[in-house]
This record gives sequence, structure tokens and C-alpha cells, in this order.
Amino acid sequence: MKSKKLQIIPLGGLGEFGMNCLAVRWEDDIVVIDAGLMFPESELLGVDIVVPDITYLIENKKHVRGIVLTHGHEDHIGGLPWILNELKVPVYATEFTLAYVEGKLEEHELLDETELIEIEPKHKFTLGPFTIEPIRVTHSLVDCVALAIDTPAGVIIHTGDFKIDLSPLDDKAFDLHTFAEYGKRGVLALLQDSTNVERSGYTPSERSVIPRLDEIFTQTRKKLFFSCFSSSIYRIRIAMELARKHGRKVAVLGRSMMESSEIAQDLGYIDVPPGLIVNPGQIRDIPPDQMMILISGTQGEPLSALSRAAVDNHKHARIDAGDTVVLSSRIIPGNEKGIFRVIDHLSRREANVIYDDGQHGLIHVSGHGSQEEMRLLINLVRPKFFIPVHGDYRFLRRHAQLAMETGAVEHAIIIEDGDVLELDRDDARKQDKVTAGRILIDSGSSIDVVEDLVIRDRRILSEDGVVLAVLAINKKTGKVEREPEVLMRGFGGADITEQARETVLNTLSGLSAEQKSDYGMVNERVRVDLKRLIQKTTGRRPMIMPVILEI
Repeated sequence: MKSKKLQIIPLGGLGEFGMNCLAVRWEDDIVVIDAGLMFPESELLGVDIVVPDITYLIENKKHVRGIVLTHGHEDHIGGLPWILNELKVPVYATEFTLAYVEGKLEEHELLDETELIEIEPKHKFTLGPFTIEPIRVTHSLVDCVALAIDTPAGVIIHTGDFKIDLSPLDDKAFDLHTFAEYGKRGVLALLQDSTNVERSGYTPSERSVIPRLDEIFTQTRKKLFFSCFSSSIYRIRIAMELARKHGRKVAVLGRSMMESSEIAQDLGYIDVPPGLIVNPGQIRDIPPDQMMILISGTQGEPLSALSRAAVDNHKHARIDAGDTVVLSSRIIPGNEKGIFRVIDHLSRREANVIYDDGQHGLIHVSGHGSQEEMRLLINLVRPKFFIPVHGDYRFLRRHAQLAMETGAVEHAIIIEDGDVLELDRDDARKQDKVTAGRILIDSGSSIDVVEDLVIRDRRILSEDGVVLAVLAINKKTGKVEREPEVLMRGFGGADITEQARETVLNTLSGLSAEQKSDYGMVNERVRVDLKRLIQKTTGRRPMIMPVILEI
């Protein structure tokens, strides 16, 4: 008789960074760990986000018992609305993660029909044959957990994203003790975060940025603009505490930054004394040396608050000569061009920009553990089988090598999206493949799922057509050298060509010369305004391609 096996089936996140989603199956019961998204590469024109292909879960929807989330970053929760459209299952997460999830589901009108269940570290819960214990881990976000899943085949531990910080700002330290306890009992498999496997040593604690940031606050004589990831709650807290220490008021700009800081205050992660936070409209009434602006847009997103402020186009944030702008985050690969474009604009405003300050002290630390933390956890858990997760193939391979080098692991197994890994107490091997891949989402007025980019382009061109807006701009002066041309093909839009040309002209007239020299911003503004006009007048959603000719 065939022995029963535990199945581990990654649907996203193994072979790329982002869209983390993994299924654990025992016979007719499936638990899903995380439901993330990833942001598209630049060549995926017209695609807003990318989510994992969940064909396998849809085919087995009657067996899915729930989705358990490790933490609230987009690459772990961002795919939930699309998955919950197909699967009506409960979602389990910690308090802070659920606060993020609620906002996301409310936006997609799924909140009322989704059961959200709060979990806590050290409090076990049961889903089918699985007993799950959340274990406190530290990361760049708060309230993060690893998951120890007791299955009929043995215990497996999924670390989620982690670094080992024993002195975090909220005093909720990484729970090494519980990992060690599981190690003593025996762990069948450890699935560990591979993100920083190429970095030697340890990742510094979040507290290690305080000395350099304190120094920057001390040296700044005018307004101080502080930008970080909106989910970096510890960093936001540090900035607010330093502002209070140095006698500065705080204004918060940017939707994501406002939402995150409000949630953190409501849940007690940030303690804000009365009077510290002021309305953005009050910025110009407060002396510059008494003002800190917490602003979103650290990755140079074209329409973010910081990008608009950098070209003097923000209602409240004006950057003057001598102001200091701190970018307290890493540069995500692929975003270099946008970030350095913003820094260039800030330099034109004669601002003091601090963005890569390692030689003078840290202004940013990673949220992921480096090699020594990985080794420490592997030696504590001592799993029979080691499975690297999260990252491109080269990261998974290097991580498997590192695990074997510790001598604490019997076997390291590299699996990728769609692989079915079957385990029992004695053996683990890849036995099968399921459908896996990525779904491209264009989230406009309705959710448009795209099977394949080529098919999508062909369908849009055949059904909704294409709009070309050709602009000739003098890069030196920002002057529009000739009237824009708008060409519409593939749909009955000829009668709105003149309206479209006027829309482009209005968009351009609303931009300063400096903004016009930023082709990324011009491109996005023209595209958004044309999209709005065409949808409103024709109901169509053609492919809109601004073409900027540099004169």
C-alpha cells in the first residue's frame, strides 16, 4: 500500500522575488502560506501588478482550508484580492497584518465576505490535520511571524521574511527559544528566506540607524524631508522620536505614508505626543528649522509626493535651497533611473540630499537576515530537509549550499514554482509539476486579468485599438516645439482627436519647464489624462503610448 506523503507546492516566489505563495497539502487538506504580488518589469507595458497563477488552488478549492499570512508586505499579501475572488476561505494573520489586509479588501469590496481571523505568537491553532504555531520573528515591518506547522509527516517551519534582531524598538525580540525547542523535538523541513544569502555577516539592528540620523537632525538648519518605505514602521517611529527630540513638528505626506502611520499609532507601535503632528497646510506657517516632513516616494515613483515636490508641483511640500532630504531606504533594482532622476531634481532645488551614506554611518538597514543569521537558525532547528524560499534561482542554489556547509542539514532541496515536493519521515523528492506561472493584472476601472502579454496586446489592439500621442519637447528649455499629434487607430475615436489634442496641451501647460524635462513624469501624466478622457467619452480602454521626441 502506498504510504501517505506531505506535499509542499510553491506557486510563487521560488525563482523570482515577489508574489510569494506556497501550498502545503496532506491528502485532502490544503493550507496556503502567503498570497503576494510582484511589480512588473519595465517591458510589461500596461501591466500594473503580477500575481501567481493559482489554477492548482482553483482546481482543488474544496480542499483549501485557509490562507495564513506571515506579515503585511505587498509581496506576501498583495495578491489576496485576486485569490479571494476565486477562493472563499478564511485568512489568518497577526493584528497589524490584518489592519493592512482590511484596507486592501475594502478597496476591492471583499471585506464583508471574507472571514479574517487574528493569530498571535505562541498561540497554536488548527486547520484540518495541521496544527500551526506562529513564532515571533523580526523584519523591517512589525508583527511578523514564522510558522511551525505540525503535520502527520512531521513538523515543517516556514520562516517568512526575517532577520534576527534581539533589540527591536517595540521590544518584541526574535524568538530564538521557540525555534530551539522545535529543533530539540525534531524538524522534518525548514523553509528559509533566501533574500540576503549573498551578504556575509549579520544584518544590523534597526536601532543602528539612530546615531547617523540623530547627527543629520542636529546638522540640518532648515526643513528636513524624511522618506522611507511606508511599511517601515520602526523607521517612521525613529524619525518621529528624533523630530520630537530636536524640537521639530511633523507633517505626513503621501497616501501610503498616512495610512501606515495611522495604523501604527492606532495599534500602539508609534506613540505620538499631542501637538507633534501638524496638518500639511500648516507647513509654511512653521519656521523651517522646526519642521520635518515625512514623505512617501523613496523609490522615485513618478506621481509620488516626493517626486512632485522635487519639481515644485506639490500643494504643501515646497523644497527650498538648504533643505535636507533623507532617503532612508535601499534602491530596489530596476528603480535606479527614477530615483536618480528625483535626486537630480532635488539637487536643482539646491537641497542637501542624503541617500547612500554608509561611509558616514547607516541611514538604512535591511529587513532580511544575512549569512550568519541563516546559519544560526539552521543550527538551532537542525532540520532533516532544508528548502530555500524567496528569490531568484541563484539565491536558492547558494542558500542550499550554505545550509549543507553548516553540517546541521541532511539534505538541501531546491524547488521552483509548480514543483510538487513529497515528503515523509525518511524521504523527500520532487514527484510532479502543477500549473504555475504569473497572471498579469491591469487594474483600471475593472480588474483585467491578462493570460499572456502578447495575447493581451493583440486583444487590446484588435478590440480597443491604440492611441499615439507624439510630443516634441526641447529638453533644455522645456518648451513644446510643435503642436502635439494624436493618432487613434482601431476604434471609433476619430471624432475626439481634437479633444485629445487639447487634453495633451492642457496637461503640458500644467507642467513647469523642469517637469517637462522629466520624460517619465510627462509620459505618465499624458497617459493618465488621455486614458481618463477616452474612457469617459467612448468607454474604450485602448493602449496609450506617448512618444516624446527630444529636440
